[in-house]
Amino acid sequence: MKLRDLEYLVASAAAGNFTRAAKSLGISTSTISRRIGRLEDELGLAIFERGHSGIRLTTGGKNVLTHARRAVAELDAAKFAGRQNGIGAAGKVRLGVRTPVGEAMLMMLKAWRESAANVVLTIFEMNERDLVIALDERRLDVALAPSHMLPARVARLTTYRERLFVALPAGHPLARQEKPFTWVELSGETILVQGWDESQAERDFLAPLLGTEICFRSHPASRQSLLGLAAGGFGIAVGTESEAAAGFPGVVFRPVEEKDAVLQLDLAWLPETEEPAVGRFVAFMRDAVRSSRLV
Repeated sequence: MKLRDLEYLVASAAAGNFTRAAKSLGISTSTISRRIGRLEDELGLAIFERGHSGIRLTTGGKNVLTHARRAVAELDAAKFAGRQNGIGAAGKVRLGVRTPVGEAMLMMLKAWRESAANVVLTIFEMNERDLVIALDERRLDVALAPSHMLPARVARLTTYRERLFVALPAGHPLARQEKPFTWVELSGETILVQGWDESQAERDFLAPLLGTEICFRSHPASRQSLLGLAAGGFGIAVGTESEAAAGFPGVVFRPVEEKDAVLQLDLAWLPETEEPAVGRFVAFMRDAVRSSRLV
């Protein structure tokens, strides 16, 4: 018994005779009649009563038809799922992020959700080391991270850039300064950064900008915890425009007026990735970046 035989059975029952069923399937009447006959022989059951006016299901044939319809429906569902996944219209995308997703990226993700409602997007927040490992181990499909934190072996798309801000405790003397900061004004300050024993990417990024007289304090913690430490007077932090827009209790954000006070965020993935949904996501983001003029 083959699934094709069950499709012939369902079509014949719906059409009421083999000729109409054969026409709907684009095959000859003799083919469908022969295949139904073989099916009846295999089952040891007359599925149809044949007459001059057409065919009529027997009692046993009706029972067989119930199961045949289910099998054909499952086959159609499998074909549909295969087509949808094959073109990236269904599936999943696992997106790793290094920093909280900014407004520009959120707008692009919103547009993506509206264009690919059947693709499940899940966000994982990780440090840069874990992001790269998760990409290599295929636990992530794509990652959004500052460009300086990504290894050379990944494919990447510059997604957007954000201005850098200084995050100061509300009681800090510099918090009363309304004009934008320069890096020189932070000389002698303690700078709070995210850092782990195996990765000090944020410190390495900021050190050339801030100069040699800066004292860094690394914490293997989230951005929220880092801003909390800044609010508590443990030091100051360098954040992004998105963080400044969101605000944080006890912290005052001030922009840095320097040409290099910009954080570039890249979308990264492995070049050999072949998941259709991931390919569609990357293509969508590439088009979104071009049209948004954010880079």
